[in-house]
Amino acid sequence: MHTLTFIVAAEEDEYPDIAQSNMPLDEWSGIESPGLDTTKIASLHSLLTGNSLQAALDRYEPVFISGDEEETVVLRIDDELFDELLELDDDAIENVATELAATDVYEEEGTDPEEVQFFLSSLVDLAQLAESQEQKLFIWLRLLQN
Repeated sequence: MHTLTFIVAAEEDEYPDIAQSNMPLDEWSGIESPGLDTTKIASLHSLLTGNSLQAALDRYEPVFISGDEEETVVLRIDDELFDELLELDDDAIENVATELAATDVYEEEGTDPEEVQFFLSSLVDLAQLAESQEQKLFIWLRLLQN
């Protein structure tokens, strides 16, 4: 099974529309996030907020699930993580990316720290855009059958 993942900036009540979209980046501002899953976003949340990984995981229950052959799950980025992302400058992004790349979930995959830094930088930019437009961040995950 393969997962296709995007993070989009949208209005609070648009998550059902996000779930129904086949290509959310055509309709909302966002970024593609290959390999991002609940554990990885919870790891970032835990790292930035100081919450335990389990407490962070508890914050990332799906807000919407649509399914037919390919199930789509929408998660909402927690406000606490959103606020922390807005505080990161370039130096902090580099430091956080290095720490995140060293977490078990990233290290097991052998993820390049520069890829993590690029993702984190893009996510911070998207969070800033969402804040300027009074939007929230949502994660769109589609489980693809092989």
